[in-house]
Amino acid sequence: MIIREKDNPILVPEKKWEKKGAFNPSVIKKREGYVMAYRAVDEEGRSSVGVAESSDGLVWTNKRQLVIASEEWDKYGCEDPRITKMEGKYYIFYTAISCWPPKKEGIKVGVAISRDLQRIDEKHLVTPFNAKATGLLTDKISGKYGLVVTANTDDPPAKIAIALTDRIEDFWTNGYWNKWYKEISEHEVNFSRLNTDQVEMGAIPIKTELGWLWIYAHVRNYYQEGKQVFGIEAALTEELDLTKIVMRTTDPLLLPKEEYETTGEVKNVIFPSGITDQGDRWRIYYGAADTFGAVAEIEKKELLGLMEKNKIKEVIKLVKFNKNPILTANDKNHWEAKAVFNPAMIYEEGKFYLVYRALSPEMVSTMGCAISRDGFNFDERLPEPIYTPRMSYEQRKKKGNYSGCEDPRITKIGDRFYMCYTAYDGIGPPRVTMTWIKVKDFLKQNFLWSKPILISPPNEDNKDACLFGEKIKGQYVLLHRVGGRDIAIDWLPDLRHFDGVNWLEKEASLNRIGQSWRGEKIGIAGPPIKTERGWLLLYHGVSDIDGQYRVGMMLLDLLDPAKVLTRGKYPILEASEEFEKKGIVDNVVFPCGSAVVDGRLFLYYGGADQAIGVATIKLNKLLDYLMLNPV
Repeated sequence: MIIREKDNPILVPEKKWEKKGAFNPSVIKKREGYVMAYRAVDEEGRSSVGVAESSDGLVWTNKRQLVIASEEWDKYGCEDPRITKMEGKYYIFYTAISCWPPKKEGIKVGVAISRDLQRIDEKHLVTPFNAKATGLLTDKISGKYGLVVTANTDDPPAKIAIALTDRIEDFWTNGYWNKWYKEISEHEVNFSRLNTDQVEMGAIPIKTELGWLWIYAHVRNYYQEGKQVFGIEAALTEELDLTKIVMRTTDPLLLPKEEYETTGEVKNVIFPSGITDQGDRWRIYYGAADTFGAVAEIEKKELLGLMEKNKIKEVIKLVKFNKNPILTANDKNHWEAKAVFNPAMIYEEGKFYLVYRALSPEMVSTMGCAISRDGFNFDERLPEPIYTPRMSYEQRKKKGNYSGCEDPRITKIGDRFYMCYTAYDGIGPPRVTMTWIKVKDFLKQNFLWSKPILISPPNEDNKDACLFGEKIKGQYVLLHRVGGRDIAIDWLPDLRHFDGVNWLEKEASLNRIGQSWRGEKIGIAGPPIKTERGWLLLYHGVSDIDGQYRVGMMLLDLLDPAKVLTRGKYPILEASEEFEKKGIVDNVVFPCGSAVVDGRLFLYYGGADQAIGVATIKLNKLLDYLMLNPV
């Protein structure tokens, strides 16, 4: 258990230059006593860096203002210092504010260098890009200086990354950073779990026998005003490669609870900023409510035990194609001039067939087809739709409303492709419809689809349907989403079952998990993928916290698909690119089909209901990861 210091807060505003706040302390433990650098905020809201001294690390004296605004690039404030002593000098990296009110272009990192903490000998602008939460490692890595940088903090998602160099002066040289920033993903330490998380370096990582210990800031629901949850977490990374996570905590070590953490200039905020080794314990320094400085301690064995319990080192995401979107609306064809999205996938005879939902300016949905040999470049795109609304229940009944044939899922059974889709007339509830085509006709582009049949009952909202690729215990199995919330399962004796009297029911269900990224509703992505370990079902989840669409996975029993063997705790795909975040419906990734080719999973999805992307991963890697993070 982490225990707060009984005399918290240990740092409170006292002097004129810190009247509104004295917080986010960064601490060095010396041979005799301690030194602290901290953020001080005056009554006008301008920040500077103060320093203080202590014999025990708890009671602080000799407060003095050390780093003040003096340059064009920090003229509106010096915030959140991280202090390191290296080769006889103190290096204080801090957030430099050059505009007011602050905005991302004017929020960068500066460094102040001092030999005695009485005066500043040098100041330099460090990053040419937006960044905060930066600190110099106390130990070199393979002979190189190491700097931890939190980039893009005000243009999220933020990235915690490692910079290494032979010359410490490179850290305030633009040429060094221009190259480094282009390759930032190679330097990133990936602590985030959801695209709505904000992560920042808290304390400067400290070297231990097992690797580098990180005490970092993890903010959930970062974009949801009033719903943010500020927490302190821990991780261990490799000694020679800080980007490789060895272990980490599952949940926050500390959340705002005490009055000094919940009440202040910014309520309900705790932010880690320093750590010291106290023998058998770690002492964690943190800012509270952007007003005070506080301390908590945890036994080393206990922290190690918490990290060892968590089997997930890094939250894996599918790798998005770097040239996404692979398909966009085509204004030369009226039927697909508004948007293309939510594609099914057929992989047959060495070719990828993307069967996608196309939207006209009148909001009528049809289905188009594009073809690729490599799964990424769809150079052949058919000029006419391959499927159009034919029945009264999918013809538009009200001008301006959506209507047509939506969101196909296609399963190969024998010599036929069976397609389930959502039929909608713009007035009544959406209903599941099924049709089929012979494989040979599809490949010859003779689109002779059978007459569609409604398979979900009238007056009931139902969509997101598909068949399994084979019978299970002599019966066909169909997934759908009745009532708009959970995935339903039905067993069918044959595919002639639907006759206007017999409809889909809900014989069993796979349920959403409340207060999570899949708490509002869940629905299938595409047909389940059969593996030796079970049926891999990818599905979309809609959050009951932020409303975003994300993609998760679960493994179903091969003989009883109503039995969930394991379910991934975190999403494997979420909106991060502009075409996924902004469109007809913002913050949506919505797959309807996939293919496994040479052991590699290709997942095709609609982004923001306007364009199509693809993301990939080795199937075995995904399955191995799924077994580590069940919920």
